[in-house]
Amino acid sequence: MSMDISALNARYGIPGEVSLTERDGGMIVLEVSNPHADASIALQGAHLMTWTPKGVPPVIWLSQDARLAPGKSIRGGVPVCWPWFGPHATEPAFPGHGFARTVPWELVEAERLANGASRLVLRLLQSDATRAQWPHPSELEIHMVVGPTLEIELVTRNTGSAPFTVGQALHTYFAVGDVRQVKVHGLDGCPYLDKVDGGARKHQSGPLTIAGEVDRIYLESTADCVIEDPVLERRIRIAKHGSASTVVWNPWTAKAAKMGDLGRDGYLHMLCVESANADSDVVEIAPGAEHRLWVRYAIEDPG
Repeated sequence: MSMDISALNARYGIPGEVSLTERDGGMIVLEVSNPHADASIALQGAHLMTWTPKGVPPVIWLSQDARLAPGKSIRGGVPVCWPWFGPHATEPAFPGHGFARTVPWELVEAERLANGASRLVLRLLQSDATRAQWPHPSELEIHMVVGPTLEIELVTRNTGSAPFTVGQALHTYFAVGDVRQVKVHGLDGCPYLDKVDGGARKHQSGPLTIAGEVDRIYLESTADCVIEDPVLERRIRIAKHGSASTVVWNPWTAKAAKMGDLGRDGYLHMLCVESANADSDVVEIAPGAEHRLWVRYAIEDPG
């Protein structure tokens, strides 16, 4: 990714708060440190890698073996799945979960808010390669507010003359003390597709607990989800709108061992709870219209 770090910092840097640095492999990373939290965001994929509110353990999990490489997804953080979720419907050669998480984005805004939080706006850079996979005239931005809570908004605009349909997810890896001891609240009564069981349609009863591989798409899921974590003595509240499905994923032991970048026992310390529009919950966007998928992550005392 050819970018002038000095020029970017001159234009968007906020002294002592927001700066751009170059990491391994030439990856450009936004480093944020304000009175409320620290965060890091790779310009490739607009991929938020870390968010750590002051005085608490990290909330977003990044694998200790995560690799920063051009064109490769980063293990952990908040990958952006867009403009489809899972495999492409008709082109098996296209990348799973779309191309947004592995292509360059540009920083277009950075500002300090009145409460001391940092607001950032990034825009996907389109190319012949992206247009070959997604020929619809469109614009994709991600808006982030890094503060005592983390807000992320994925904004899809239809700039063409015909409607199109998108699938999407914020594939967030949350840091947990021991995934075998957490409970996920907010999914009770939701139907879900169990991908570990061949896509069988089931219904959730009570809180979700993790005792093996989990790969589920919860449909009709619009309520807040809460990750109850007794080991870290906290609750992570996931509020959202513009999302009708929730994906929960943990690869467990066998798949984790094959992945190569999850880290030793990494699967025990992460859980993906993804605010999504997936499977039958995809979104049609009319010409000239936009869709906003918004989330807010907040730490709460265990109560």
